[in-house]
Amino acid sequence: MTAALACLALAPHPDDAEICCGGLLASLAARGYDVGILDLTAGELATQGTPEQRAEESRLAAEALGLGVRENLGLPDGGLDAGDREQLAQLVGALRRLRPELVLAPYREARHPDHVAASALAERAVFFCGLRRFDAPGAHAPFRPRALLSYQMRVALRPSFVVDISAHVEAKRTAIRAHASQIARDPARAVPSPDGPSGTTVSSPSLLEQLDARDRYFGAMIGATHGEPYLAAQALPVADPVALLRGGGAPLFFPGKD
Repeated sequence: MTAALACLALAPHPDDAEICCGGLLASLAARGYDVGILDLTAGELATQGTPEQRAEESRLAAEALGLGVRENLGLPDGGLDAGDREQLAQLVGALRRLRPELVLAPYREARHPDHVAASALAERAVFFCGLRRFDAPGAHAPFRPRALLSYQMRVALRPSFVVDISAHVEAKRTAIRAHASQIARDPARAVPSPDGPSGTTVSSPSLLEQLDARDRYFGAMIGATHGEPYLAAQALPVADPVALLRGGGAPLFFPGKD
């Protein structure tokens, strides 16, 4: 049986996890945890890059983050469907084999239909992988992760907590830059629009600046230079809130002037 992972990020497409939760993954890996990414699709519909290029870029990004596992489930790009029994079974089988304590998935509100579907698919799979009578490939024993956390994409969420990623910003940036076919705008592949030719949102020349601004915004919430927000699908058990807050560093509120 494959050793259990501490954390597994589910990504609709290669590069989604790096952009949205790369800091947390790098932080956990640096602490000695076994962490990984499961890309749900190969990104074969991408405006730029081929599946082969993206697979190599994903490998380089995994090295930058210190991942122990990087796999691709091979589901159809543009066709993720939480109601598809076969897609659900494939993901359940992967979760039972990898046995992650913590699962990260896209926030349910998103611009890309695949991101919305991936969120719903993850929620269903985390539930069904614990049911003994749910059949999935691999004949692995039923398993249920400790928690499912949503990571923010382009639609803002109100986080349950923010992770300080200040010490791992460069690892995250290196992992994002590894996806060169996606972040470098190719004029030959510009898409016509009423406002003129345009590339993808990921290939915007200001992408890294945008991501840095977002991470700085959430870092400021906790008194850190950079942070990543996460939303828990359920209440998180805390035995000692004093120890929890002491370890967090910044206070939860700022005293008034009076």
